[in-house]
Amino acid sequence: MSQIVTLTTDFGLKDHYVSTMKAVILGIAPDVRFVDISHNIPPQDVMAGAWVVKNAANFFPDGTIHLVVVDPGVGTDRNPVALEIENQFFVGPDNGLFSLIADQKNYTACRLTDRSFWRQTQSNTFHGRDIFAPVAAHLATGVPLHKLGQPIDKLITYRWATPIADKDGIQGWIVHIDRFGNLVTNIPEDLIEEISRSGGLKIYVGNTILHELVPSYGYVEDGEPAAYIGSSDMLEIAINKGNASEMLGVRKGAQISIVLQK
Repeated sequence: MSQIVTLTTDFGLKDHYVSTMKAVILGIAPDVRFVDISHNIPPQDVMAGAWVVKNAANFFPDGTIHLVVVDPGVGTDRNPVALEIENQFFVGPDNGLFSLIADQKNYTACRLTDRSFWRQTQSNTFHGRDIFAPVAAHLATGVPLHKLGQPIDKLITYRWATPIADKDGIQGWIVHIDRFGNLVTNIPEDLIEEISRSGGLKIYVGNTILHELVPSYGYVEDGEPAAYIGSSDMLEIAINKGNASEMLGVRKGAQISIVLQK
């Protein structure tokens, strides 16, 4: 069976970058199957890339290789790495991209130091083509992780602020905005369930107040805001058939508050 290689980048599809990485991989491992997770990560937004990979990777079968390139530090002394987490492999820069997928999970990682698995020449600005793509391809041909370089015990990780909960409610933040303009928060479903046992909820986001959770945005009228638990098991805010970020004037990093109505 052919090996699956996924790609997640901030390259977009206007230029040649994505197809060039695929060409390099096919030159080494011609039977791989490609899955494009996303190439529309906002430019240089490492944590947006981390969020997208976290929410997609666990659904792929064992042995899948995830090539992830959101690399504002390309050409600097940041490390190129590969790691294995729960029988899946990840290749990319050690800049926080793997923060969320490796959070609270055991992993084996190495710094990519064996240049025999790179392209013979390397650009200072396109390690996706010259380092990460060939390494992913060699993994697809069966090269074991430990052959690729020196083992490392700790990756660079970033954490979003955790929501603050007390007897009066929850304070959280918008951590991701998807292409529909839906606002994804850092408030998990179980935290909302825990405090809601004491009474009703009033949700403040931007200048808008929502008085209830609904199963989905389709439960409110067109153009109206909705609060619901999204597919990532986090609280989300959307506008039915609209863009919540634009219509509510809310950007990533904005505060969201849930007040307990006793």
